[in-house]
Amino acid sequence: MADTRLTTPSYLVLGFIEQLGEASPYDVKVEAARTVAPFWSMPHAQVYAQCDRLVEAGLLSEVRQEGGRNRRRLRLTEAGRAALREWLADPEFAPVEARERSVLKLWFGGSPRVLAPTQVREHRHTLDEYEGLAESVGELLSRGQREALEFGIRYERMMVEFWQWVESREG
Repeated sequence: MADTRLTTPSYLVLGFIEQLGEASPYDVKVEAARTVAPFWSMPHAQVYAQCDRLVEAGLLSEVRQEGGRNRRRLRLTEAGRAALREWLADPEFAPVEARERSVLKLWFGGSPRVLAPTQVREHRHTLDEYEGLAESVGELLSRGQREALEFGIRYERMMVEFWQWVESREG
């Protein structure tokens, strides 16, 4: 394996291919959009670039499907499986970068009167979606998936509370 620096997107690709058993880059992109996009977005082009890097590094093996679209099917190699296991076992702390555009607008003088009502409404909407998801499929999720969903629920609750606080200070 080449000395390839693995990043969070690298592990996202390895994790999805492990879960799916075998996947095309397109399958990884679809699964990421369907599952982790609310808390970890990954551009379409980055999925394909990561797959190429991981094949080159020997962490994924690649087989071309014969006929039709000649799609690439990817599988974890033993080195890829070991790298994923090592990452999953690493308790490293990485500070979160909260990229909330409206908070940035507040910083630069955006009007709380204009920003807060929309933020409260939209974060409440997302919270309702997450709580509905937890209620409808919560028992079908793995423990880790349920905990990630709980993170989303708690985050949205905190954002609703924050924007309500911003709104209440206006006056």
